[in-house]
Amino acid sequence: MTRKVSKNTKKEELSLETVLWNCRVALRGYGSSEKNRDAVIGLVFLKFAGEKFEARRKEILAEQPDIPLLMEMPASYNAKNVYYLKENARWDYIVKNAASNDIAVILDTAMKDIEEDNESLRGALPQNLYATLGASSSKLKSLIDEINKINKDRFHEDDLIGRVYEYFLQIYAASGTKEDGEFYTPASVVKLIAELIEPYDGVVYDPCCGSGGMFVQSMKFIDRHQGNRQKVSIIGQESVPDTWKLCKMNLSIRGIAHDLGDRNASTFQNDLFKDRKVDYIMANPPFNLKNWRDEDELLDDPRFDGYPMPPVSNANYAWILHMISKLDETDGIAGFLLANGALNAGGDEGKIRKEILEKDLVEAIIVLPRDMFYTTDISVTLWIINKNKKAKLGNNRTLRNRQNEVLFMDLRTWDKNIETIQIDKGKKKRKVAFTDKDIKKVREIYQAWQSEDAYYTDVAELCKSATLDDIRKEDYSLAPSKYIDFIDHDLDIDYEKEMARIQEEMRDVLKKEKESQKMLEEAFRGIGYDLN
Repeated sequence: MTRKVSKNTKKEELSLETVLWNCRVALRGYGSSEKNRDAVIGLVFLKFAGEKFEARRKEILAEQPDIPLLMEMPASYNAKNVYYLKENARWDYIVKNAASNDIAVILDTAMKDIEEDNESLRGALPQNLYATLGASSSKLKSLIDEINKINKDRFHEDDLIGRVYEYFLQIYAASGTKEDGEFYTPASVVKLIAELIEPYDGVVYDPCCGSGGMFVQSMKFIDRHQGNRQKVSIIGQESVPDTWKLCKMNLSIRGIAHDLGDRNASTFQNDLFKDRKVDYIMANPPFNLKNWRDEDELLDDPRFDGYPMPPVSNANYAWILHMISKLDETDGIAGFLLANGALNAGGDEGKIRKEILEKDLVEAIIVLPRDMFYTTDISVTLWIINKNKKAKLGNNRTLRNRQNEVLFMDLRTWDKNIETIQIDKGKKKRKVAFTDKDIKKVREIYQAWQSEDAYYTDVAELCKSATLDDIRKEDYSLAPSKYIDFIDHDLDIDYEKEMARIQEEMRDVLKKEKESQKMLEEAFRGIGYDLN
């Protein structure tokens, strides 16, 4: 008997990954990969903004049925962190007109109108993109149809918006060619930073915020630990215009209040938060950034007072000093990533590192496994800078005095968990990712080291608590391998037993060689060759 499959069953069989994949390939071949990315993510934004608008519209009607005018007032929506949409910018209008020959113009007009009606989105949405993309109306309709399939009735995700945005940001980063890791930081690495610096309340800052992953994970941290989002303020800066827009959209559609300034800008040349102090910093600066200033530029900048000037050839220590200058003097804490070269860099960078250590600002140095980033396979280091390493009460724990101590951890062997990302048909990227269990273990070691009432012990080839005197003896190197004990595994060998095994194997090899040579000689004699 043939089983009849209902329409509802077919609907459920369609996976979210399939829909997202179809969205990615709908515009393949049109425009650059960046334009393709912006076109897809822009429409995803319209879809989710439209859903929130319609939900709020129903609320207004239920609350004030006798005042229909309220449904057309932007303030009625903005008060609930929802964007007001004119009729032509609403998702149902976009879907209804998807087959129109001028759908590209309709989309560009919608983006323009949304920005005009919502001050907080000024400069964030793609403008004049769809008409200049070169994609046919049928291709744009295909993309709209696929995005329209993304809904909570079909896909029962707790955070569908976040899931979809994370997919696109990750996949476009993995497909890119940048070699500095700046566009997207893998979620498991960002989660680790949040779990260590614990941004429960205060101002969270990222001076090179990319697409906003640090901010998203800081909010997820609060949710995981039953904190209050209202106690956290988000501020950040990004120099790349398209990435600044992506960050604005990413945070806006998730309902995360933020201040990224009114435009993209260089953190070094145009600090948008010049006189602002912050409680937490989470950052992944561009690795080994060159030419971040001119030779005679920023020489009198107060951010670098008391230190040698970071070299033009590498901005690593410029980022460090910038972040130190931003931290609250009482309790500011920062967690950020840098290429491993910063641990041992010499010259003026080495002198800066010495000053930072003598000022007792470094709390922990954690080397991560290789191959965690999508566009580079280098190993990087997580630095934790803390303005207050004295004994105190913090987050329901009694912290001991850690002055003149640094915790070193080496996680380079934690590379067994592999995450596979489908870039294209037949093309995948395999990257190392931390599991939740890995993150929990690092957090436990770090907090045990910090705490008065927890038991911490150094573990060979994993972690070591070093004193400032130890670090002075190593010429202020911050390479964990200088301090963490190494186990000589050769000492575990039973040499007599091992030599006996090797000798027996050699005798066996020589015996077989002799037998083989004898057989070869007999074969040659058999065909009449004289081997003498």
